[in-house]
Amino acid sequence: MKTVSLRTSIAVLCLGMATAASAQYAYPSKGQSADQQKKDDYECRSWATGQTGHDPSKPQQPVAAAPAPVPAGGRARGAAAGAVVAGIADEDVGKGAAVGMVAGGVAQRGQRRQQARAQDAQNQQAAAATQQGNAAFQNAWGACMGGRGYSLK
Repeated sequence: MKTVSLRTSIAVLCLGMATAASAQYAYPSKGQSADQQKKDDYECRSWATGQTGHDPSKPQQPVAAAPAPVPAGGRARGAAAGAVVAGIADEDVGKGAAVGMVAGGVAQRGQRRQQARAQDAQNQQAAAATQQGNAAFQNAWGACMGGRGYSLK
């Protein structure tokens, strides 16, 4: 699980850096007042949100849906199955239980790793979608502000 949270943290950090790097600045090239610029900025942000369906002022969170629970008791079930198999084969039931317990624990860890990988992939997809939404929003906002007489950088 530590791998998922570390990768998710890295993805969110990179997303934040990419968003900051893509920020645009508007210079009032036609002498607009500070109040007019605030009004235009607000209206263009509203318009860009409507056009893109994305609002960067509401940060997207990584997918944090709880994964389906991994059935507990993998080692206990493995021990029981190992004991039964050993008993049928006239082998040492204790050894069979020990081997089954190890196998059950390994299988349970494998299921948890698989779930962690799936959640990591979902978080990466969500980060990519947020980055695309931010870029589309910036383009729309820039088009609006440019249309109102601002120089963009």
